[in-house]
Amino acid sequence: RVMARDFDRQVAELQVRAAILNRFTRLGTPTTVAMP
Repeated sequence: RVMARDFDRQVAELQVRAAILNRFTRLGTPTTVAMP
């Protein structure tokens, strides 16, 4: 649910949420390294 009333603030709020979500998914994604 978007808290802000102003459209520009809504856009900024959703961008912040997307950035946080992307960071958490990046933290949870395992990094695979090919072993020689």
